[in-house]
Amino acid sequence: MISSEVLFDLARKTRRIEEISDMETQETFWADNKKAKVLTQEKSRLENEVNGFKELDLAYSDAETMFQMAEEEKDDSLLLEASDMIAPLAEKFEKAELQKMLSDPMDPKNAIVTINAGSGGTESQDWAQMLFRMYQMWSKKAGYDLKVLDVLPGEEAGIKNVAFTVSGTNAYGMLKSEAGVHRLVRISPFDSNARRHTSFTSVFVTPEVEDDFEVVINPADLRIDVYRAGGKGGQGVNTTDSAVRITHMPSGIVVTCQQERSQIKNRDLAMKVLRSRLYERHLEEERKKMEAIENTKKDISWGSQIRSYVLHPYKMVKDHRTGQTSSSADSVLDGDLDAYMKSYLTCKITGEWARGGDDVE
Repeated sequence: MISSEVLFDLARKTRRIEEISDMETQETFWADNKKAKVLTQEKSRLENEVNGFKELDLAYSDAETMFQMAEEEKDDSLLLEASDMIAPLAEKFEKAELQKMLSDPMDPKNAIVTINAGSGGTESQDWAQMLFRMYQMWSKKAGYDLKVLDVLPGEEAGIKNVAFTVSGTNAYGMLKSEAGVHRLVRISPFDSNARRHTSFTSVFVTPEVEDDFEVVINPADLRIDVYRAGGKGGQGVNTTDSAVRITHMPSGIVVTCQQERSQIKNRDLAMKVLRSRLYERHLEEERKKMEAIENTKKDISWGSQIRSYVLHPYKMVKDHRTGQTSSSADSVLDGDLDAYMKSYLTCKITGEWARGGDDVE
């Protein structure tokens, strides 16, 4: 049986803390402020994880001792006290297990999420709006801060696309499970004949790359356009050229931001998104190299849905990669996504993905 210390990688984390502590004693440590900042943040995160495990281990040991005393003395009051000590531990162990799953270097980062409506006009645009609301509600429940970077409304309803950041510890680690194509089956509210429609919307998730990460961007490779920000008209339309569009010529990546009144702030936000997209491009290239090894994973690309949301003739949400299913589609669309995110992380670690990718009609 694997011990909990091995399971939570306590020895490796402790060694890494000691390594960084040794680096901090060197005179040259603070010569590179950016590198020093990254290392001190890593050390702080690892210390929190190690201390959290030790506190959990101590609490479990105390409860176990209390149980042994209760059995030896046949004291019901001690048994009840031990039960009260055990109850909160289950939730703490679950959190610790989740933390173990979030082991990739980028997992602790903030996330940048982009939702794009597929073909199908108003149907897909309304579905994109529903997904955006779902992530808004999940972020609120999880205690994350969501900030819209750019949004393009649909002509009649919904949105054509939206880009937003979700800020908080492990935001990317949790949201990376959402990257891919999401499929909706329902009776269309826009069809006078009340026919069943199927809509597709894509979700892209990238880690927010800070200035201290080595993503080299040559200013000569950028085309920066400014234009007047606005929405559907009226008082909401900005009267200055504050919106920013940045095109990275070598890659063809285009990012826009118009949420701030300041052109400078919009440019800074757009550059942050660009760095994130370039980093994700690098990751994608690395993933392709590992494709032969990671052949159990489904391709996350347009036209290959990762999850289906069925609202008619029955209600069900099924993740085709993990097999995670719920008949409470309304609660999922209200942001109850943790079970889907955790099942994805579990499959990612075990490599045991759902076979066959059976569809939901």
